[in-house]
Amino acid sequence: MLLTGARGFTGIYVREELERAGYTVVGAIVGAAAGPHEVTLDITAPDNCRRVMEKVRPDYLVHLAAISFVQHADAEAFYRVNVIGTLNLLQAIADAGLSPRCVLVASSANIYGNARADQITEAQPPQPVNHYAVSKLAMEHMVRTWSDRMPIVLTRPFNYTGVGQEPHFLIPKIVSHFVQRAPVIELGNLDVERDFSDVRMVANAYRRLIEEAPAGEVFNICSGRGHTLGGVLDMMSAIAGYTIDVRVNPAFTRANEVKRLVGSAEKLQRAVGQVATYPLESTLDWMYNA
Repeated sequence: MLLTGARGFTGIYVREELERAGYTVVGAIVGAAAGPHEVTLDITAPDNCRRVMEKVRPDYLVHLAAISFVQHADAEAFYRVNVIGTLNLLQAIADAGLSPRCVLVASSANIYGNARADQITEAQPPQPVNHYAVSKLAMEHMVRTWSDRMPIVLTRPFNYTGVGQEPHFLIPKIVSHFVQRAPVIELGNLDVERDFSDVRMVANAYRRLIEEAPAGEVFNICSGRGHTLGGVLDMMSAIAGYTIDVRVNPAFTRANEVKRLVGSAEKLQRAVGQVATYPLESTLDWMYNA
């Protein structure tokens, strides 16, 4: 199995999940490979992609490598990495004459934008509002042109978090302030509601989808429960034993902020059964005490 983004936040947990289940995982990384089960891969370089596919000849591909920070400064990079990079991987599979059992490609629930559904299903028409979301939607359309040549599963993960997520993401930022017992935290839009899952649930869902290989399908990866920012802060106050002063910093606000993003996990559950679930409170406690 080839796993792109193997050293990223999600990749570390996905690799652990797959190896526990008995898979031999070759991690594709940017930079020098450090062991026998790692390869150097620049997905924006077609020749490099072909060499890796010919060397590893994977039965499965789990493609997580992407630019995933919505506020990334280089807009063009979203398309070069998220769209063209994915195209390079699929072309390399074909060029190497491989017939993988499953190709799982991670998209994003950000493609839904400001949907007005209580729980967003996979049938919700996309309304992307930023370059990250547009690049992921373009990637999905591109990937579907390959669906007659290989068994591809698309996932749309909603927000998720856990130990090891970079501190510029919202939940790690909040948790780190409480760990440091900071008196004040500066945040952006406070009137947002998100479906926060645990990264360990995401890893479990990916493994289950690989094993079921429902080719040509797209799945939300989510808890089905929404949490307001105020609710998250209240949970952290209870865990840490004090209340933090919250201030809105205009520099952190976005005019096109998605206000509510909560998904339906019904299709995922029908396909793979019940995946591992973690209440947000327990995830926050895990992160706080790590």
